[in-house]
Amino acid sequence: MRLQNDLKALQEANVISAETAERIRAYYEAQRPDSANRLFIAFGILGALLVGLGIILIVAHNWDNLSRNIKSIFAFIPLLIGQALCAYTLLKRKESKAWRETSALLVFFGIGTSIALISQIYHLPGAIENFLFTWAILALPLMYVMRSSMVSLLYLAGITWYATEEHYYAPLDYCWYWLLFLGALPYYYQLYRHSATSNFMSFHNWMVPGSLAIALGMFSDKDAELMFLAYINLFAVFYLIGNARYLKKQSILKNGYRVIAALGTVGILLALSFYWFWEELQDESFTFGSEAILSILLGVLALIFLFLQIRKKAWEALEPLSTVFLFFTLIFLIGWQGGLKLAAVLINLLIFGIGVLTIRKGAKEDHLGILNYGLIIITLLTVCRFFDVNLSFVHRGILFVLIGIGFFVANYLMLQKRKSHES
Repeated sequence: MRLQNDLKALQEANVISAETAERIRAYYEAQRPDSANRLFIAFGILGALLVGLGIILIVAHNWDNLSRNIKSIFAFIPLLIGQALCAYTLLKRKESKAWRETSALLVFFGIGTSIALISQIYHLPGAIENFLFTWAILALPLMYVMRSSMVSLLYLAGITWYATEEHYYAPLDYCWYWLLFLGALPYYYQLYRHSATSNFMSFHNWMVPGSLAIALGMFSDKDAELMFLAYINLFAVFYLIGNARYLKKQSILKNGYRVIAALGTVGILLALSFYWFWEELQDESFTFGSEAILSILLGVLALIFLFLQIRKKAWEALEPLSTVFLFFTLIFLIGWQGGLKLAAVLINLLIFGIGVLTIRKGAKEDHLGILNYGLIIITLLTVCRFFDVNLSFVHRGILFVLIGIGFFVANYLMLQKRKSHES
């Protein structure tokens, strides 16, 4: 109503023509269904969850008084209701995303409920990993038939849980996770092609790298220290993917690849900045096992992505974290070959350099978030050194005061710079 009044007033004041007013009105009317549809999808998903939980609670209240046959019937009721809604959606509401997501979600949870209840009713033995595997296999076609992004997200979460339960300490049996993960990638690509700016795409941009980062621990067997190298290379791949054209245009909250890579890389480097790690590394005699193969493959993949980006931009334009894996690999080899103190010093210098370059990048791009992230890196490095450097509490207090002043001054100068540009 307010828009109509504003357009009428602008027309009467000869600010815009009748044709322009009509075009503006048509534009805003075209936007309304999208907002309403998103709200409908959100409430549809919430409604499906509440209905499923309600059915489970009602049945659970009288569960002990029911016969085995009645229990078996109730075990399939959620699944049958969901399948009926899916059939209706495919026949009558095929283009409604809210109907597709809601009905698919009911079937997804119906599958898990039916498997769990039948196992309990008939006392079928089985571990949690077998339950998750069966659930994932049955749910995989659902995301494609119903084109459900919510099912895809839950599927990825489920197979990640499956990986930690079944294979985290059994590296010879990790192939099933990768087959299940590859099964979800075509849907991820379809989502990118047709809904690249949607919220569901943003959630997938967090879930996909998060799942891979968690599942990578499956490869840890005899040479666990090599997994640090594998993870640094993996995070390099994530960071370079996050700098690709499509993802770089997204806000930081929608670019899970960059955030996970940045936090993971700095976290590992800070953990390895202590001298004790390099002492333990010297005593290791590595075999050419799964960890070594994985580290090499991920390193080569990171080099390929880095080469592709260098072709399009100068070295100076690369992000500070884009080349960390190269320096870390060299430092890791130095430490392994006996240069313990040198490796520890180089790791600390590498972290300090990342912090300084990140601060420089934040100042150059006028981005307070990047600037403060660089300051936080240097602060965390300073805190880590308090544990292995013999300083009095007075000196430590002075260092913290200086760091706090640095935070204040850097942010103050940035804000003053913005005000001068605005004026």
